[in-house]
This record gives sequence, C-alpha cells and structure tokens, in this order.
Amino acid sequence: MHRSTSTTGGHHVSSHSSRPGHLARRLFQLYAGLALYGASSALLVRSGLGLEPWNVLHQGLSERTGLSMGLVLTIVGATVLLLWIPLRQRPGLGTVSNVLVIGAAMDATLAVVPDAHGLPARVAFMVAGIVLNGAATGLYIAARFGPGPRDGLMTGLHQRTGVSIRVVRTAIEITVVATGFILGGTVGVGTLLYAVAIGPLAQLFLRVFAVPSASDGSTVVATGQPRGAILRP
Repeated sequence: MHRSTSTTGGHHVSSHSSRPGHLARRLFQLYAGLALYGASSALLVRSGLGLEPWNVLHQGLSERTGLSMGLVLTIVGATVLLLWIPLRQRPGLGTVSNVLVIGAAMDATLAVVPDAHGLPARVAFMVAGIVLNGAATGLYIAARFGPGPRDGLMTGLHQRTGVSIRVVRTAIEITVVATGFILGGTVGVGTLLYAVAIGPLAQLFLRVFAVPSASDGSTVVATGQPRGAILRP
C-alpha cells in the first residue's frame, strides 16, 4: 500500500520518496563521524597529554614496530574483527568502515598537524580532541550501521561468558592501557579526562545528530549509558 506522509503544492509526497535522502544522510554521518574520530584522536596524540585507552595500545605498538599509528589501528581492528567469528558476532557496514577509515584519517591528520608546543597549545589540542571525539561518536553511532570491532568484542564476550558488560569492558580497557603503557604509549591527564567526559559528550551529540526515521520523521536516540555503546577505534 502506497502511503503519503505530506503534501506540497497539492501533491502528495510518499514516505518512500524520502528514503534515498534518509540513507544518504546516514551514510554521510557514518563516514564524517569516522573521519572526525581519526582526526580528533590525532589531536590527542599531538597534545602529548594522554590518549584514549585503545590508542595507548596503538601508540605503544607503533613505537615498537615502526609502523604508523593509523596502520597499527587498522591492523588491530582487523585482528579484533577476526575474534568475532568464534563469538558469533555479525559485522555491519559501520564495523568494516570503522576498521578502514579511522586509521587512514588519523595518519592523514598526523601528517599535517605538528606536535603542540607549550602548555596552552597542548591543553587546547587535548580539549579539542576530546570534544571532537564526542561529536564524532554521536555522528556515527546515530547513523546506526553496526558496532565497531572492539565493541563487538566486548558484547560478544559478555554474551558468551555471562559476565556483565561493565566488567568485561573494564577488564579489556585496563588490559589495553597497561599493555600500551608498557610498550611506550602515552597515559596522562588526557586519558583520565577522556574517560570522564566521553560519556556525557556522546549522549549530547547523539541527540544533536539523531537521524529521523524514514517512515514517520521521528528521531531515534540511543538510550541508556552511551559509553557502553561507543564504537571505539
């Protein structure tokens, strides 16, 4: 049955006619969010004041291997994605795109943005990195194209072991931070501020970038604790 949702100049506009535009918006949000995530993470690197938990590991591995940080991020993401197989998780477009886009965007930003010098500049880079990371998170989670590889690992382990999401996530992040720190990754005030601020920032930007439903124009916003749903790089 063909259902119209509005009229313009006396002509009916079908809900179906809005779907290509709706999909285009979701795709734009997905890739804009992933690119911004990589760029914002690069700002945290250039601040030298501490990184997100997984990027502490990525930086440490980069220091040890000589590979670029973005390439390490991509390799680790692909490796984690392989762990989805025994955990019976199903990747989406956002999952695969997460692996491919964030690392490339990070390396591109690191290539053009120099290290910050002086405490005011370093603090500015750190704050900008954290805020933009929250905006990036809101952009591509609201696009609803599937979880990132590391969040799929977290939910898969929860489903297979019965251990709570909170405990699984905490154990994973403590492990990656500790391992990354031992390998030479940067842990600092930025790491702590990121952990405290990313949840509220993600919740704010999820509402800002909520995508209206293709059928009725209503918006869909993630509920509950956003930090448990963040698609980590």
